[in-house]
Amino acid sequence: MMRLALVDAGGANLGSVRYALNRLGIEPEVTTDADAIRAADRVVLPGVSTAAQVMGRLHELELVEVLRALQAPLLGVCVGMQLLYERSEEGDVACLGLLPGIVRKLPRAPGIRVPHMGWNALRAMRESSLLDGLADGASAYFVHSYAAPITADTVAATDHGSLFASVVQRARLCGAQFHPERSAATGARILRNFVEMDF
Repeated sequence: MMRLALVDAGGANLGSVRYALNRLGIEPEVTTDADAIRAADRVVLPGVSTAAQVMGRLHELELVEVLRALQAPLLGVCVGMQLLYERSEEGDVACLGLLPGIVRKLPRAPGIRVPHMGWNALRAMRESSLLDGLADGASAYFVHSYAAPITADTVAATDHGSLFASVVQRARLCGAQFHPERSAATGARILRNFVEMDF
């Protein structure tokens, strides 16, 4: 039976991510324990709040180096995805540094509201098993003001005034900027793909 660790980084979406996994038949272990995280087959790092606050909690829990050295596949969700990068402009905080790039505030433009809240399309940028079973342009639910840049790790991008990375993967490192737990069938499929992927 797969062991999935859901890192309790203090995010308000922890319960809803857990229930989304429950709907897939998975009972995650909600934990802040380093040994449990290291022993897991899959790890999910959710986050709602600011990059600085979530990184601060990870430092308090002494989980920063645990996550940096993790061997299991890791999925960052929302702020959890942003923390995979080197740095965030939100609080000018150093993040986990697992992916290259700096998370920046979404640019304001006529007709473009920040924070970005609501449903928006995922535009496939390259092949990845994370997108298996999803049509190009499938919609997901977003709530954020900061976003990761388009890089070689970008699997799908979303346009909100400008393009930003909405799904990323580099080997065992994965991320979803949107909220899969609030994104109906699209979110459920992304979570299932992450759990079932052959890394």
